[in-house]
Amino acid sequence: MRTERKPTRLDRVFARLDREPERPELLDAPEMSRHRLVLFASTLAFYIAIVWAVVITSWLVRLDWQVMFFRPYQQWPQIHAFVDYYVVLGQRGPTAVMVAAWLGWRSWRQHTLRPLLALGVSLLLLNITVGAAKYGMGRLGPHYATTIGANEMWLGGDIFPSGHTANAVVTWGILAYLAATHRARRWLSALSAVTSLGVGMSTVYLGTHWLSDVVLGWAAGLLILLALPWFEPLIARAEAWILGLRDRWSAARGRDRTAPRPVGSPAPAAPTASGRPEAPACEPVAAPRTARPPLYLAAGPHTTRSDRTPVTPAASRRPPHADRHPRSSAPAARPLSGG
Repeated sequence: MRTERKPTRLDRVFARLDREPERPELLDAPEMSRHRLVLFASTLAFYIAIVWAVVITSWLVRLDWQVMFFRPYQQWPQIHAFVDYYVVLGQRGPTAVMVAAWLGWRSWRQHTLRPLLALGVSLLLLNITVGAAKYGMGRLGPHYATTIGANEMWLGGDIFPSGHTANAVVTWGILAYLAATHRARRWLSALSAVTSLGVGMSTVYLGTHWLSDVVLGWAAGLLILLALPWFEPLIARAEAWILGLRDRWSAARGRDRTAPRPVGSPAPAAPTASGRPEAPACEPVAAPRTARPPLYLAAGPHTTRSDRTPVTPAASRRPPHADRHPRSSAPAARPLSGG
């Protein structure tokens, strides 16, 4: 009696992955609502206020110097090793690879390129806006400060705003932006906020950024996430163009795979009125190739072994011998000895 094998847990997991995924609730791109527009305007005003407070060397700059002289890495040296690893969550390379891997799997499951394209657009905006602000204001970091109490602006630095903080806000916040359900969006928003907050405070602890750098980095990352709905039509057009290019490439490959019919092959027979297939028309057949002589022969006319005329030797191949007689001749009579 044949019994069927009971599916294991791994079989059930792969069976679940092979099923067609259901359309998520929030798969449609969000629009720039009035609430989001108010948040964007408020964050932009906060961004400008922080820059202005640093430019005029206000109380925010004095707070920067107080935190720097406090030296948190000396106050709590026992967490230094942990902070060195935790701050990696704000670095561009490792975080982009991890998030791109997850969004790539989602793109494959949902049959859409929008998650990956949204990540690419957000990182491009991050590089342009934060990079331009860094090199435009040229603020020096705490380790390279020259004058106590100064804002250290326009001295060739690249520290303001904090790139680690802005990258953490954008990279982990894009997961909340692309969440498939309301519940997942709330949880991922809280997780990305805590992660980016920890990354920003880690840079202050290590002394690589001023406190105002971190605050401006949070605002810069949040501005990019709030502005993403304006770029959704561009993302949709890019997705349609890429998918159309893939379809044209697949069609071209399909045409290349259909090879033409050989010259010597008979044409398919068409059925006649009687129901019997008509005999195919004869087509010219290519002449067979002539045999080529071996490469080791010398130059000149040569014939193959099959074209040679067999030659039979006229006489025996044995050399002549005086004491031997031909087999066909009778032996000579021996003389009788007298005795």
